[in-house]
Amino acid sequence: MAKVKWADGIEYVSGLMTKRPKAGSMHSDHSTALLATHRVAATTNPNCTRLYMVGPYKRSTVPQAKELAARSRFASVAAAVKARSKDLMQQATDISNFLAQKDTAGGKKTMKAYLWKVCGDAYDAALAGA
Repeated sequence: MAKVKWADGIEYVSGLMTKRPKAGSMHSDHSTALLATHRVAATTNPNCTRLYMVGPYKRSTVPQAKELAARSRFASVAAAVKARSKDLMQQATDISNFLAQKDTAGGKKTMKAYLWKVCGDAYDAALAGA
C-alpha cells in the first residue's frame, strides 16, 4: 500500500483531486479521476487518508418509473422557479410572503428555498388534481 506524506501545514486532503472528463468528449470512456478520502475516527492508526482512481461510471440498471418521475418533477420545478424568480408581477408578493414565513418554525431561510417549496407544492397539487 502506498503512503502519502503531506507537506508541512497540510493536515489532510479530501475530495475529487482531478476533473472528470465531460460526457461525450473524445476520451471520456477510458479516463479516470483521482479521489482522496479522509476518515475521522477514534483510532490510533495514523493512515486515515486514502487515494482512489475512479473510473467511468456505467449504470447497470434501467431507471425505474419512480426515478423518472423524480427527474421530471425536478426539471419542471426548476423551470418554474427560474420563471417565477424573473416574473416582476409576482416578485413583490413573493418577497412579502417569504419575509412573513422566514422566521417561523419550518420556514425557508432563503428566497430560493422558498420558491422551490412554493413551486414544488404547486407542481404536486397540479399533479394530484390532474
